[in-house]
Amino acid sequence: MNEHPISVDWDEIPEDADDRALLDGAHRTYRCACGIPLGERVKAELHAMETDQCSTCFGRASREVLPGFTEACRACAGTGRRGAQLMWETAYGEAEQVITVGLVRQVTRRLPEPFALSQAADAVRGMLGLPAGRLPVGPRVRDLLLRLEQEGELVMVSAPDELLGNDGSMVLYRDPLWRRITTT
Repeated sequence: MNEHPISVDWDEIPEDADDRALLDGAHRTYRCACGIPLGERVKAELHAMETDQCSTCFGRASREVLPGFTEACRACAGTGRRGAQLMWETAYGEAEQVITVGLVRQVTRRLPEPFALSQAADAVRGMLGLPAGRLPVGPRVRDLLLRLEQEGELVMVSAPDELLGNDGSMVLYRDPLWRRITTT
Protein backbone atom coordinates (compact mmCIF):
# COMPACT_ATOMS: atom_id res chain seq x y z
CA MET A 1 0.00 0.00 0.00
CA ASN A 2 1.29 3.44 -0.92
CA GLU A 3 2.05 5.46 2.22
CA HIS A 4 2.51 8.63 0.21
CA PRO A 5 -0.52 9.12 -2.01
CA ILE A 6 -0.23 12.59 -3.51
CA SER A 7 -3.51 14.20 -4.43
CA VAL A 8 -4.28 17.19 -6.60
CA ASP A 9 -6.72 19.96 -5.76
CA TRP A 10 -7.85 22.17 -8.64
CA ASP A 11 -8.12 25.90 -8.14
CA GLU A 12 -10.59 28.05 -10.04
CA ILE A 13 -9.35 28.15 -13.63
CA PRO A 14 -9.72 31.60 -15.15
CA GLU A 15 -11.23 31.86 -18.63
CA ASP A 16 -8.00 33.37 -19.99
CA ALA A 17 -5.77 30.68 -18.46
CA ASP A 18 -2.64 29.90 -20.46
CA ASP A 19 -3.05 26.41 -21.94
CA ARG A 20 0.64 25.51 -21.70
CA ALA A 21 0.84 26.62 -18.07
CA LEU A 22 -2.32 24.69 -17.31
CA LEU A 23 -0.83 21.50 -18.75
CA ASP A 24 2.37 22.14 -16.80
CA GLY A 25 0.61 22.23 -13.44
CA ALA A 26 -0.81 25.72 -12.97
CA HIS A 27 -4.06 26.29 -11.06
CA ARG A 28 -3.68 23.32 -8.75
CA THR A 29 -2.14 22.48 -5.43
CA TYR A 30 -0.70 19.19 -4.27
CA ARG A 31 -0.79 17.41 -0.94
CA CYS A 32 0.50 14.14 0.44
CA ALA A 33 -1.30 11.98 2.97
CA CYS A 34 1.93 11.80 5.01
CA GLY A 35 1.43 15.46 5.97
CA ILE A 36 4.44 17.01 4.23
CA PRO A 37 3.29 20.33 2.74
CA LEU A 38 3.74 20.33 -1.03
CA GLY A 39 1.80 23.21 -2.52
CA GLU A 40 3.29 23.60 -5.99
CA ARG A 41 4.08 20.98 -8.61
CA VAL A 42 7.87 21.08 -8.25
CA LYS A 43 7.65 20.12 -4.57
CA ALA A 44 5.17 17.36 -5.41
CA GLU A 45 7.49 15.99 -8.11
CA LEU A 46 10.44 15.94 -5.71
CA HIS A 47 8.39 14.19 -3.02
CA ALA A 48 7.17 11.62 -5.58
CA MET A 49 10.78 10.90 -6.62
CA GLU A 50 11.86 10.55 -2.98
CA THR A 51 9.08 8.01 -2.40
CA ASP A 52 9.78 6.03 -5.63
CA GLN A 53 6.65 7.23 -7.39
CA CYS A 54 6.33 8.53 -10.94
CA SER A 55 6.87 12.29 -10.88
CA THR A 56 4.27 12.81 -13.61
CA CYS A 57 1.26 10.97 -12.19
CA PHE A 58 2.45 10.90 -8.55
CA GLY A 59 1.97 7.13 -8.28
CA ARG A 60 -1.64 7.09 -9.47
CA ALA A 61 -0.89 5.46 -12.87
CA SER A 62 -3.08 8.09 -14.55
CA ARG A 63 -3.03 11.84 -14.65
CA GLU A 64 -5.80 14.36 -14.63
CA VAL A 65 -4.90 16.70 -17.49
CA LEU A 66 -7.86 18.97 -16.81
CA PRO A 67 -10.65 18.68 -14.26
CA GLY A 68 -12.68 15.66 -15.29
CA PHE A 69 -10.29 14.48 -18.04
CA THR A 70 -7.97 11.66 -16.98
CA GLU A 71 -5.62 9.62 -19.16
CA ALA A 72 -3.21 6.77 -18.49
CA CYS A 73 0.22 8.06 -17.54
CA ARG A 74 2.60 7.69 -20.46
CA ALA A 75 5.67 8.60 -18.42
CA CYS A 76 5.54 5.41 -16.34
CA ALA A 77 3.47 3.24 -18.71
CA GLY A 78 0.60 3.29 -16.24
CA THR A 79 2.56 1.72 -13.37
CA GLY A 80 2.85 4.73 -11.08
CA ARG A 81 6.43 3.72 -10.25
CA ARG A 82 9.60 5.77 -10.63
CA GLY A 83 11.66 2.89 -12.05
CA ALA A 84 9.33 2.45 -15.00
CA GLN A 85 9.41 6.20 -15.61
CA LEU A 86 13.22 6.20 -15.68
CA MET A 87 13.29 3.25 -18.08
CA TRP A 88 10.87 5.06 -20.42
CA GLU A 89 12.94 8.25 -20.30
CA THR A 90 16.09 6.25 -21.11
CA ALA A 91 14.34 4.46 -23.97
CA TYR A 92 13.08 7.78 -25.37
CA GLY A 93 16.63 9.13 -25.23
CA GLU A 94 17.79 6.12 -27.22
CA ALA A 95 14.94 6.65 -29.70
CA GLU A 96 16.10 10.25 -30.17
CA GLN A 97 19.50 8.93 -31.27
CA VAL A 98 18.14 6.27 -33.62
CA ILE A 99 15.02 7.91 -35.08
CA THR A 100 16.17 11.06 -36.80
CA VAL A 101 14.26 13.70 -38.70
CA GLY A 102 15.96 12.49 -41.89
CA LEU A 103 14.68 8.95 -41.32
CA VAL A 104 11.13 10.20 -40.73
CA ARG A 105 11.31 12.36 -43.89
CA GLN A 106 12.46 9.30 -45.87
CA VAL A 107 9.65 7.14 -44.48
CA THR A 108 6.87 9.69 -44.96
CA ARG A 109 7.85 10.28 -48.62
CA ARG A 110 6.95 6.63 -49.29
CA LEU A 111 3.58 6.61 -47.52
CA PRO A 112 0.34 7.21 -49.41
CA GLU A 113 -1.42 10.40 -48.37
CA PRO A 114 -2.93 11.14 -46.06
CA PHE A 115 -0.93 8.97 -43.70
CA ALA A 116 -1.60 8.32 -40.03
CA LEU A 117 0.90 8.71 -37.21
CA SER A 118 0.55 4.97 -36.55
CA GLN A 119 1.44 4.19 -40.20
CA ALA A 120 4.56 6.36 -40.02
CA ALA A 121 5.58 4.79 -36.69
CA ASP A 122 5.04 1.26 -38.05
CA ALA A 123 7.09 2.09 -41.16
CA VAL A 124 9.94 3.47 -39.03
CA ARG A 125 9.81 0.41 -36.78
CA GLY A 126 9.92 -1.85 -39.86
CA MET A 127 12.76 0.07 -41.50
CA LEU A 128 14.86 -0.21 -38.34
CA GLY A 129 13.84 -3.82 -37.71
CA LEU A 130 12.61 -3.02 -34.21
CA PRO A 131 10.22 -5.38 -32.43
CA ALA A 132 7.11 -3.78 -30.93
CA GLY A 133 7.89 -2.32 -27.52
CA ARG A 134 11.66 -2.08 -28.07
CA LEU A 135 11.67 1.74 -28.17
CA PRO A 136 8.94 4.37 -27.85
CA VAL A 137 8.75 4.75 -31.63
CA GLY A 138 5.28 6.32 -31.75
CA PRO A 139 6.03 9.23 -29.39
CA ARG A 140 9.35 9.96 -31.10
CA VAL A 141 7.80 9.88 -34.59
CA ARG A 142 4.95 12.11 -33.36
CA ASP A 143 7.44 14.67 -32.07
CA LEU A 144 9.32 14.67 -35.38
CA LEU A 145 6.12 14.97 -37.43
CA LEU A 146 5.18 18.00 -35.35
CA ARG A 147 8.64 19.42 -36.00
CA LEU A 148 8.24 18.89 -39.74
CA GLU A 149 4.88 20.63 -39.51
CA GLN A 150 6.50 23.62 -37.79
CA GLU A 151 9.15 23.69 -40.53
CA GLY A 152 6.45 23.78 -43.21
CA GLU A 153 7.00 20.32 -44.71
CA LEU A 154 3.83 18.64 -43.43
CA VAL A 155 0.36 19.65 -42.43
CA MET A 156 -2.00 17.81 -40.09
CA VAL A 157 -5.27 17.20 -41.91
CA SER A 158 -7.36 15.32 -39.33
CA ALA A 159 -9.94 16.72 -36.98
CA PRO A 160 -9.23 16.43 -33.26
CA ASP A 161 -10.70 13.49 -31.39
CA GLU A 162 -11.50 15.66 -28.39
CA LEU A 163 -11.57 19.32 -27.43
CA LEU A 164 -10.40 20.15 -23.92
CA GLY A 165 -10.31 23.24 -21.79
CA ASN A 166 -12.73 25.98 -20.92
CA ASP A 167 -13.01 27.18 -24.50
CA GLY A 168 -12.00 23.99 -26.34
CA SER A 169 -8.60 25.49 -27.18
CA MET A 170 -6.70 22.33 -26.26
CA VAL A 171 -7.16 19.43 -28.61
CA LEU A 172 -6.41 15.72 -28.39
CA TYR A 173 -5.36 13.79 -31.49
CA ARG A 174 -5.03 10.06 -30.95
CA ASP A 175 -3.85 9.04 -34.45
CA PRO A 176 -3.66 12.19 -36.56
CA LEU A 177 -3.46 12.22 -40.34
CA TRP A 178 -0.72 14.13 -42.15
CA ARG A 179 -0.10 15.32 -45.69
CA ARG A 180 3.09 16.57 -47.31
CA ILE A 181 3.16 20.18 -48.43
CA THR A 182 4.21 20.44 -52.03
CA THR A 183 5.94 23.57 -53.25
CA THR A 184 5.71 24.56 -56.87
